[in-house]
Amino acid sequence: MRADAILYTLWRGVSRAARPFLQVLLAVRVRRGKEDPTRLTERRGRASLPRPEGMLVWIHCASVGETNAVLPLIERLVARDLNVLLTTTTVTASRVAADRLPKGAIHQFAALDVVTYLHRFLRHWRPGLALFVESELWPIALDELDRAGIPRVVVNGRMSRRSARGWSRFPLVHRAIFGRITEVFAQSAADADRFRDLGVGKVRDVGNMKYDGAALAADPAALEALRAALGERPRWLAASTHPGEEEVIAAAHARLSERWPGLVTLLVPRHPNRGPELRDSLAAAGHKVALRSAGDPVPAAGGIYLADTIGELGLFFRAAAVVMMGGSLVEKGGQNPIEPGRLGCAVLVGPHTENFAVVYRTLLAAGGAVSVDGVDTLIATVDRLIADPEEAATIAEAGAQVAIAQCGAVDRTMTALEDYLGRADPGPAGTAPEADARQAGAGR
Repeated sequence: MRADAILYTLWRGVSRAARPFLQVLLAVRVRRGKEDPTRLTERRGRASLPRPEGMLVWIHCASVGETNAVLPLIERLVARDLNVLLTTTTVTASRVAADRLPKGAIHQFAALDVVTYLHRFLRHWRPGLALFVESELWPIALDELDRAGIPRVVVNGRMSRRSARGWSRFPLVHRAIFGRITEVFAQSAADADRFRDLGVGKVRDVGNMKYDGAALAADPAALEALRAALGERPRWLAASTHPGEEEVIAAAHARLSERWPGLVTLLVPRHPNRGPELRDSLAAAGHKVALRSAGDPVPAAGGIYLADTIGELGLFFRAAAVVMMGGSLVEKGGQNPIEPGRLGCAVLVGPHTENFAVVYRTLLAAGGAVSVDGVDTLIATVDRLIADPEEAATIAEAGAQVAIAQCGAVDRTMTALEDYLGRADPGPAGTAPEADARQAGAGR
């Protein structure tokens, strides 16, 4: 027996044995607000919707950023009269899907990577093609699709240098997983090379679909109310921040407030459920904090406005001309700078940009972003850009021009997918959700 086959046999056995522990994990995640308690059966592979007739493309991604990136591709597939099933792993992504999926596309939560659950999922949905977005790969899902003869394509493929180094330490593992990928459509030449090095046989560099997405939405009434509440007060935004960054942002706010009385720092954490805890910790450190989810108004005399709501990032990008992108002051690899640049923001970024290395490198070279390396340079840069709106506007315009120049990845992805859409098979008839529910022991 081949080594990768032995490895998969072990994984499959472990996944079956782990089901009781996964039920505990799901229960914990429900208590933390990370799972929808009304749809937990979907996480065990049970469909909550019927399968539509005809060819179905399954698209799987992790969270909000990947969901927003893949929406233009979904719209193009639906326009071809193809059914699209989008699966995600987070509650926030499910809400984006509920608001923005076009007619002809449906959403389900992703089944956990367990043999029994994947059998049930694939038996019901019978996809003719499976697309995985960026780097959201699950070994048993890939193996089950491979066994069923269903093509497995990574779209908008991303592989950071750090991730590639991590995979390379386990050659048997990465050959087993990446060897089951049919093809990768990579975001850049560097990403493409890393996928090849990890064992993917067929790779194309088609560009980054995040440049092609529509600007993040904002409710007009909410935007008008926020701008009215802010008035003419100086402000800046720290977007998609991670633990360890908020303290830096708060320290910068305190020092900037000495120079700019009434300053409002808009703070949007990457994970909104952290809002109450973050408010308490910042308040305990002596900062004036208002929490949006609690209905607190924008601080009248200045302070930190903690925006811990879901789906409103586009609102705050429109309310601030200067944006510090989170995940870059700590070792999280940085968050997507394309969205604020598209909405007229001057983007600031810390030293950790691995997740969007090519994007940031392009923006910085074009003058469409400014690099900061800690609290002192952050304070100096925000101070300068608040004082000089024309410089902020120049940076924002350069960022917008980069986004325009880099468009076209969705077109190239659709062209590349023609190889699969023309020969995809919807597969044999499967069981309905009601029949799946009667499978003995399958839901435990």
